[in-house]
Amino acid sequence: MSNYRADIDSATTLVEKEGSAWNAINPESVARMRAQNQFKTGLDIAKYTAKIMREDMANYDADSSQYTQSLGCWHGFIGQQKMISIKKHLLTTKRRYLYLSGWMVAALRSEFGPLPDQSMHEKTSVASLIAELYTFLRQADARELGGLFRELDKAQGAEKDAVQAKIDNFETHVVPIIADIDAGFGNEEATYLMAKQMIEAGACCIQLENQVSDVKQCGHQDGKVTVPHVEFLAKINAVRYAFLELGIDDGVIVARTDSLGAGLTQKIAVTAEPGDLGDKYNSFLEVEEVATDNLNNGDVVFKRGDKLVKPSRLPNGLFKFRAGTGEERCVLDCITSLQNGADLLWIETEKPHVAQIGGMVNAIREVIPNAKLVYNNSPSFNWTLNFRQQIFDAMSEAGQDVSAYNRDDLMSIDYDNTELAVQADEKIRTFQADAAREAGIFHHLITLPTYHTAALSTDNLAKEYFGDQGMLGYVANVQRKEIRQGIACVKHQNMAGSDMGDDHKEYFSGDQALKASGKDNTMNQFG
Repeated sequence: MSNYRADIDSATTLVEKEGSAWNAINPESVARMRAQNQFKTGLDIAKYTAKIMREDMANYDADSSQYTQSLGCWHGFIGQQKMISIKKHLLTTKRRYLYLSGWMVAALRSEFGPLPDQSMHEKTSVASLIAELYTFLRQADARELGGLFRELDKAQGAEKDAVQAKIDNFETHVVPIIADIDAGFGNEEATYLMAKQMIEAGACCIQLENQVSDVKQCGHQDGKVTVPHVEFLAKINAVRYAFLELGIDDGVIVARTDSLGAGLTQKIAVTAEPGDLGDKYNSFLEVEEVATDNLNNGDVVFKRGDKLVKPSRLPNGLFKFRAGTGEERCVLDCITSLQNGADLLWIETEKPHVAQIGGMVNAIREVIPNAKLVYNNSPSFNWTLNFRQQIFDAMSEAGQDVSAYNRDDLMSIDYDNTELAVQADEKIRTFQADAAREAGIFHHLITLPTYHTAALSTDNLAKEYFGDQGMLGYVANVQRKEIRQGIACVKHQNMAGSDMGDDHKEYFSGDQALKASGKDNTMNQFG
């Protein structure tokens, strides 16, 4: 028996038990409302989605073509429309997640207004966005099921069985969210408290970075400062305790290292003996050998072997790492994180280069064979220029004639139809599959795509509508395309819940219900 039929039977038994006082309660309406509200709390969602992620991780370990993907969404409506689109075009939500970007929370969701990605926004805004995303995804479930219920009421015979099968096999829009907690917004207790809020809102996966919390920078900007491993591991522990306290035993932690682009540290790590973790961290510092008789006032020195060394320190008190150590530090960060409770890795790189990423992953896998990455297919990369230059370099190394191309000017539109550009676009198209296969990337995401699409579509609409196209700028480039592409929100009253509200009014008030979606409703113009 389907859950739907079982709920009808259980509601029927309950209503009959209560007698005439509940005569107005329709058991099938109860079953419908239960079906439209599968998840009662954020913790229900976190438990459900954590199981999905764990299964996807195991499937990827067995077959790297089974990688997962997401797009960053800065509003519940954006996340909802994304998942509706995925179900419409791809027929399933499997292996498709949502990404919650700290950058977009800072830029778009703070009461201060637009902020840089430096953890200056309100801590609670992250959990609030998680809750909002899941509210909209649950509403997408309710809306689609409501339509199926109306179809069921109209259907006859075999057609009714077909609609009932769609209800019984309904796939939810609720999917995992990988949620960015930045550097934890403070010490490990602050990280724990914020992680709890995020999990209670529905997050099954939390991404944590190894930057210093109070001087955090965007991963694609200069001036990043990392913390010694022991401090980062304490925050990983804090997130794990938050998951376990709330009963999400299979919650997922993504440990992000910014070491590739971070040339600074705030602290010299504590070390008890040569070769321990603190000593390894300090071994990357830029130092000079000194003697006690040539030290200046306030100089910091420490012992390395049988020598006294002074680390290079900036006027702001930060210490410099040796140039060229970024990849080695990333590998150590990743191994250490996985050995101490993290489940997935994130290496923030300066370019999308499969060989570079794969080289680091291979080094990590020498110690931890099933290590795998979440990777930022970042809009901060100039994908066109990067891949055209990669093809240019490959052609040069192969001895091909590249005299027709200027490597520094490959972004030019003049090259768009050349063989080099065609090859580069093909490499961009297959980048996710290639990197999943060759560089251990389990999850591909784009952090800020819907920030850019909102800006682009608004620019195009404003240019046309306020220009000489007037109303045609909207009709031709928005509404007509919505209708022909079957975009759900062309029926914006339905998308906002008008039909669901009418259903509920009918449940609650019967024939006295005043409904909004009658024959004169303008939404009927859209079929």
